Amino acid sequence: MNKFSILGLAVAATTLGLAVPALAEDVKLGILGDLTGPIESLAPPIVAGAQLAFDQVNAQGGILGGGKIVSVTGDSACDPSVAGPAADKLVNTDQVTAMVGAFCTGATIGAATAAGIPGGMVQISPSASAPALTTLEDNDLVYRTTPSDAFQGVKLGELLLAKGIKDVAVTYVNNDYGKGLADVFVATFTAGGGTVSANVAHEDGKADYRAELGQLSSGGSQNLVVLAYASGSGKTILQQAIEGGEFTAYVGGDGMVDDQLVAGLPADAVNGKIIATRAGAYTGESADIYKKLATDAGQDPAATYAPQAYDAGFLLALAIEKNGSAKREGLGAALREVASAPGEKILPGEWTKAVELIKAGTDIDYEGAGGPLDFDAAGDVNGVIVELAVEDGKFVEKGPVQ
Repeated sequence: MNKFSILGLAVAATTLGLAVPALAEDVKLGILGDLTGPIESLAPPIVAGAQLAFDQVNAQGGILGGGKIVSVTGDSACDPSVAGPAADKLVNTDQVTAMVGAFCTGATIGAATAAGIPGGMVQISPSASAPALTTLEDNDLVYRTTPSDAFQGVKLGELLLAKGIKDVAVTYVNNDYGKGLADVFVATFTAGGGTVSANVAHEDGKADYRAELGQLSSGGSQNLVVLAYASGSGKTILQQAIEGGEFTAYVGGDGMVDDQLVAGLPADAVNGKIIATRAGAYTGESADIYKKLATDAGQDPAATYAPQAYDAGFLLALAIEKNGSAKREGLGAALREVASAPGEKILPGEWTKAVELIKAGTDIDYEGAGGPLDFDAAGDVNGVIVELAVEDGKFVEKGPVQ
């Protein structure tokens, strides 16, 4: 059959009042993960969380009339100078519609300013938590499904005060994440009556932090707060602090929550001696559903930021379906519509239901693995911060920080 025959059939169908079926449209979505660098051990489950959402969409009939989500992955290395070119490839060469990522705040901002914002592309980070993201001039294109460290820092300070910890020494990795979290934590802790005996920035990637540890221990506190990355400076600082023996208790933020942090370290130095905070899973029906979906897929539902990555991926798919095409234009407004009340609740995995409602013109409101995702004007969400403690060589979640 030649092209004229095909054209004739289409004209005939139109003449007879018959609908010509629209071709299904595949959609490219990016996952910009910090696959190398200081959080490389945390990255694979986060990538898997986003991919799980895409796989479920494809398994339930696909997107935009039966098209498939095709994911393209890039590596931002937790480094703005790497994230920019990696995002440029996704935006301008791969031509993704939208993107999950990056994971570190600096890389997220680097990706957005270098390529995402100029390209008019929506991106959702599942784990970029520094307050700096809130004030980014992003044309309503950059969102996150994890709470800001302006929230985590407050909760970390309140947690230590509630435990009767009155003095700490603080060291933080010298970037947007470390400084942002440290500033909020120190302000909260001191306002509540705590004392910060030393507050020392450090550079990531060094082999020796004994000079910094000397400064930190000189103030006399035996409680060391390390706001860094488990696969980077955090591991080295913890190991050298234990070897030095000046501290007896350790505290971390979300970047430290990785069992690799304590692998190979003396059990009596870490078990019961390390606590930390991170964004936690929402307690409710949507969280329970996600746990089953992740477990059935062979994934750890409690992996750090995996639930938030799932939400980011599922939200992008919902927004594209709502927007009606694989075009970038209008996607931010569609994202806000599917993420926020009012609307009929959509829970993790309920893709078929969501598509039917969207086609019927019914408003939907996605409630995710991490809970409600009502983005504020800056693209931020509220959330749950949980406490963890090291027991038997592993981080164990102890419950929400009240």
